[in-house]
Amino acid sequence: MNKSLARRSALAAAAASLLVLAGCGGDDGGGGAGPDGDRLSVVAGFYPLEWAAERIGGDRIDVSSLTTPGAEPHDLELTPRDVAGVSDADLLVYLGGFQAAVDEAAESQAGDHAWDAAEAANLSLTSEGHDHEHEGEEEHAEEEHAEEEGHTEGEESTDPHFWLDPTRLADVGDALAEQLTELDPEGADTYEENAAALRADLESLDQEMSEGLSGCAVDTLVSSHEAFGYLGERYGLEVVGISGLSPSTEPSPAQLAEISALVAERGVTTVYTETLVDPAIAETVADEAGVRTAVLDPLEGLTDESAGDDYLAVMRANLAVLQAGQSCS
Repeated sequence: MNKSLARRSALAAAAASLLVLAGCGGDDGGGGAGPDGDRLSVVAGFYPLEWAAERIGGDRIDVSSLTTPGAEPHDLELTPRDVAGVSDADLLVYLGGFQAAVDEAAESQAGDHAWDAAEAANLSLTSEGHDHEHEGEEEHAEEEHAEEEGHTEGEESTDPHFWLDPTRLADVGDALAEQLTELDPEGADTYEENAAALRADLESLDQEMSEGLSGCAVDTLVSSHEAFGYLGERYGLEVVGISGLSPSTEPSPAQLAEISALVAERGVTTVYTETLVDPAIAETVADEAGVRTAVLDPLEGLTDESAGDDYLAVMRANLAVLQAGQSCS
């Protein structure tokens, strides 16, 4: 059984179990309201969307994430409880094409209460680093299949890691505020004000990043996987991911040798390992090239070992790491 069919079978089983649970329980009023009865229930696919929703919704919403702290979101599998949360939520906030299991739950369980952040994020980069127009759900389905079966040489796939460009995350925040307003018109002023505050914080961060990375002696960023393309595009760094867009894809010995040679040729002094990703491959490249390693956080989720307690703090920690690793003045 292939992975896609296995996921669909698991979702079907989870949905069946939900019917049993529903039959055993009493009538709670429905509607997916929060525990206080007057808050919107919002389920996010993974951390950056969870954080943005919390900032914008404030005390008018209850937010949970399908990706637990410390888990790698690319390969997320949903439990029956997760599927129940999606089914009952007033809003599912997810990124189409990033988490296959969430895509399937959005289609089968969330219905018109699912909101895909991809359009607002303007996913304009591919794994080759070239711009292309986002082409909707059909393209995402094709990319999901390609990710499961393995990409052929030269094939491009959409880079989902938009949140590492703070300005794109601000755009998603504005669009999310509109979605929440549609569900809760009485909260319109709150959502608008909170989205504006979020944008101000993100634009301030963007200014810090722009100034901090404006005078770097090394403009090639080598990391465990291609998570930093949007960051690189925003701040003038060429990103080379050792393992491609998916951290679970292992490069061939020839690819490792090529990257090691590139590190030497371009004067790269630091290869970045990542939180939530096994550092072994990046460390191998660094050892072969005779350079150091440092930890750069792609902010796909927070752990106790994260260099900050929220998105803004971790991004500022990333800035400090990059300034040292890229020899920025």
